[in-house]
Amino acid sequence: MSLPLFRRNLRCTAALCMLVCATTAHAQTAAPYPTKAIRMISSGVGGTADFVGRMITLGISEPLGQQVVSDNRGGAGGIIPGEMLAKAAPDGYTLLFYGSTIWVAPLMRDPDKTPYDALRDFAPITLAASSPTLLVVHPSLPVKDARELVALAKAKPGQLNYATSGTGSASHLAGELFASMAGIKIVRINYKGAAPAFNDVSAGHVQITFGSGALALPHLNAKRLKALAVTSMQRSELFPQLPTIASSGLPGYNLDATFALFAPAKTPAAIITRLNQETVRFLKTADSKQRLLNAGVELVASSPEQLTAAMKAEISAMGKIIRNAGIREE
Repeated sequence: MSLPLFRRNLRCTAALCMLVCATTAHAQTAAPYPTKAIRMISSGVGGTADFVGRMITLGISEPLGQQVVSDNRGGAGGIIPGEMLAKAAPDGYTLLFYGSTIWVAPLMRDPDKTPYDALRDFAPITLAASSPTLLVVHPSLPVKDARELVALAKAKPGQLNYATSGTGSASHLAGELFASMAGIKIVRINYKGAAPAFNDVSAGHVQITFGSGALALPHLNAKRLKALAVTSMQRSELFPQLPTIASSGLPGYNLDATFALFAPAKTPAAIITRLNQETVRFLKTADSKQRLLNAGVELVASSPEQLTAAMKAEISAMGKIIRNAGIREE
């Protein structure tokens, strides 16, 4: 064999070895996902987050080829679930499905009272769903819409009451935002839960409340409550006849009860993409959408980037309201 031919063959052999080594290294670093069961941490049993979260665990287990198991960790305003996710390995085997409390509640605490930062420690996957919040009043209140309610409150400062389901709850924040933007004074009456708050408004002991459409519906059907508007920026698919508060004299008013899926920060982008695709694909099926609507929940199914933007916008808006009203978690 001539020396030039030998050198050419040697170069080809070396190149082939480099290709084989590179392919082997890539195969070692890009391990298939998932290869074992996935844990999805969620809130307490029985709530909306638990219902939607369990739907997702069942819906994505088959396409992922591994079981996704619910792990309910209720109480403490999201502190325990948030800390668990923040400390989990960023390998895609620990997820968190929770409501917007997980990123709003820390705004009502001292900085050292929350062992996680949702924007820093969580990797967004999808904003899965939202549940419409309604502005409702007792039928005896002489108002037909939110605009008339504002006018009445201005004519009777401090004489109208609104019921909340607890300090820092969605109903509390909705009421504070409404009063702040409208420039009115309404008195908060605090209850230990949404059900007793609705019951007292329907009985006429309190005039106003903000609450979930699913919980309000029986009272509305029985004519014990009157709905004036929805708190979201757009009309609700579940209550299409109701205008938004934003279109009723308070432009920019927006407060949604939303539910989102996260992984720990630094989870590989390929895993986040896979989880987003499988979750969104499942949620967008006709059967899933109908099951959500039957439970008083509307489909969102966002991208990770859209979830990040929604979190930042809500943290900014709610942060101002919470600071101005001096709201602290009890």
